[in-house]
Amino acid sequence: MTSEQGKAMLKSYAVAIEKMVNLPPTHPHNWFRNAFVHFMDCPHGNWWFYVWHRGYVGFFEQTVRSLSSNPNFAFPYWDWTQTPEIPEGMFDGVLTPVDKAFQPYTKDLDTFTAYIKPTMQAYWNGLSKAQRQQLDARGYTDFNLLWNDVTGYDPSTGKIVPGNQGFAATERARYLSRDNPKLDDKTAHACSPDVIRAGLAPTLFHSPDVAGSFTSSKTPSHNTMPGKGTSFSVLEGQPHNLVHNGIGGVGPWNPGPYGNMTNFLSPVDPVFFLHHANMDRLWSVWEGKQRKQGLPVLPTDKTELDQLVRERFLFFVRADGTFVTDGKAGDYLSTDRFEYDYAPGFGDGEGMQVAAATARKPGRPVKGTVKAGVGSVTLAGAPTGPVVAAVTVPRSADPTAAREYDVLVNAPAGVTEAGADSPYYAGTVGFFGPAMPGMAHDATFAVPLPQRLQAMTTLNQTNKQASATLEFRLVPAYDKSAAAPAVKAVSVHTL
Repeated sequence: MTSEQGKAMLKSYAVAIEKMVNLPPTHPHNWFRNAFVHFMDCPHGNWWFYVWHRGYVGFFEQTVRSLSSNPNFAFPYWDWTQTPEIPEGMFDGVLTPVDKAFQPYTKDLDTFTAYIKPTMQAYWNGLSKAQRQQLDARGYTDFNLLWNDVTGYDPSTGKIVPGNQGFAATERARYLSRDNPKLDDKTAHACSPDVIRAGLAPTLFHSPDVAGSFTSSKTPSHNTMPGKGTSFSVLEGQPHNLVHNGIGGVGPWNPGPYGNMTNFLSPVDPVFFLHHANMDRLWSVWEGKQRKQGLPVLPTDKTELDQLVRERFLFFVRADGTFVTDGKAGDYLSTDRFEYDYAPGFGDGEGMQVAAATARKPGRPVKGTVKAGVGSVTLAGAPTGPVVAAVTVPRSADPTAAREYDVLVNAPAGVTEAGADSPYYAGTVGFFGPAMPGMAHDATFAVPLPQRLQAMTTLNQTNKQASATLEFRLVPAYDKSAAAPAVKAVSVHTL
């Protein structure tokens, strides 16, 4: 994004956005219709996260090429590790969703509803049986349930939950601004070099051990909603989730309504595609690292591989406006499908360093115990490589519950909050998107442990063979009035 070529691409992107915003809602390339593809079908917290978003961004890139009349258009990526702030160009004109061009359609919920709801209802009525089955798995068994997630309406209470609104009014469509472009310190930590290296370190595309898995949990379908057994790999749970939340105002705008990036209509914010281009690039970097080591980039078990590649993606839209109703995950496992590659960014130059670190055989996970909501893990000696904790967090069925929690390690009992520079701060775990009605479950997050943690410093400075205990607590990241959730399980993994 910050290169001269990237800046030139943003100009073509803006031309296409302006045309899409002004297309009628019945047109498949209407800007808001395009966001509903993500709203209705996006997978998160499972191993189809990367490949689905590659297909979504890839088809949209081709659409931008067509509408901008730039046949060479390619999405620039936002390397938030090297540039932990939204670059200046993304605050110009239609590249920011608070621009006046969006006002006629998103000035308030009533306006947006009158504009888009009839079209979406008609589209719903024309869906195929296979599409409806996938939406059933997502919990959208009728159109009203889908629309509830646009408005934030909770049918169990009959009330609107502001933080769960997929819709964002124009003036609150993005929290970060030209005067306040920087990611907050905790989100910047989630994008930091050590966290990204830990996310690139796994040697398996998927593993039940989330700390050693490049992807998140394996589920029956990409539309399976998060539930028991959900796990977030380092890159999805850390930079992906927290960048979405930070741009959308989780924290400063609690309890909502938030900006577009915080919920499933997030592609209404043009920065979405540059954020996901970087996530896609890191997948490509990981594959390059694997190949350098002679390691597989996909599951080696035939049954697993078949399950991965045969998953049907039925909601994408081509550049000519026709719908992709016969797509499969296997179609998008390579960037060759969309004829692009990435210019170097953070991670490429780290390839040999990451490869050397992961050439060691990972240590066996050390499982901890839990008592009174505190997880404890005893290590037999100082770790010999990067350390990642797998921390299981309860997600409340309360739709107003906090979305982000700080993980503290060996913090004194009186410490109930910590900044990103605290010697007790291990990282922040954050949920992207609202909890669906009645959705109460535990989720496990892979959290790399910083070497600057007081507990790690002490461990490394003392006798290398001496045992040490790490105690894990959770505290709300922003809402200090909220109750601190209990740690449900914890383990520590040396990569």
